[in-house]
Amino acid sequence: METNNLKVEKARFEAEKAAFLAGFSSLTDFVIFTLQNKSDEIIKDNEQISLSQKDKQIFFDALANDSLPNNYLKKALQEYNSLINQ
Repeated sequence: METNNLKVEKARFEAEKAAFLAGFSSLTDFVIFTLQNKSDEIIKDNEQISLSQKDKQIFFDALANDSLPNNYLKKALQEYNSLINQ
């Protein structure tokens, strides 16, 4: 139990020092700021992973379902070729 209290006291001391060094007026302001930033980071990372998995599925579905080029793709190819062959 005493070891746990020492860890808590050390963590509090370090947090108060960090809050002071970062210019926060209170430990509470520092904790709220840090918590919000970390929360935003975790949410952003999670959403990027989800989007990446979704994009991967769309990509592989497109590969698996071989289809003929549509008119937009044909026109883009013609424009590309005309630019390259100038």
